[in-house]
Amino acid sequence: MRNGKLSQLMQQALSGRYGSDQLGRFLSQGSVGLLVLSFLTRRLASGRLSSLFSSVGLALLFFCYYRMFSRDIVRREAENHWYLEKEWALRDWFSFRKDRYDQRKEYAFFTCPGCKQIVRVPKNKGKIRITCRRCGYSFDKKT
Repeated sequence: MRNGKLSQLMQQALSGRYGSDQLGRFLSQGSVGLLVLSFLTRRLASGRLSSLFSSVGLALLFFCYYRMFSRDIVRREAENHWYLEKEWALRDWFSFRKDRYDQRKEYAFFTCPGCKQIVRVPKNKGKIRITCRRCGYSFDKKT
């Protein structure tokens, strides 16, 4: 079969279906990763670990295809939106930690006792009074 006909058949099969999205790609990549782990660990612990990885990997792959061929587009979009919120929160958390790590030589970071806001101050200034911009609480720290 030529490439054009195969593409046309896929378009007909997916007509009215949800298709692929970010959550689907994450699920398919996770399932492939688990199946590879299953292959690599098949000799450990009498194959129990391998069968666990392969079972979970196949379940993820099944769920990925279930979502792809689903006609309930509103629910699939809600699932994808939920996933994207969690992914952004995780990326934001790691980005914050990376920025803080990169600035560790020039700045000291303290947590405000009043509102738990993280306050950044220059290092090597001795004992200073820090005022939180969010709540206005003042506290003394040595930098």
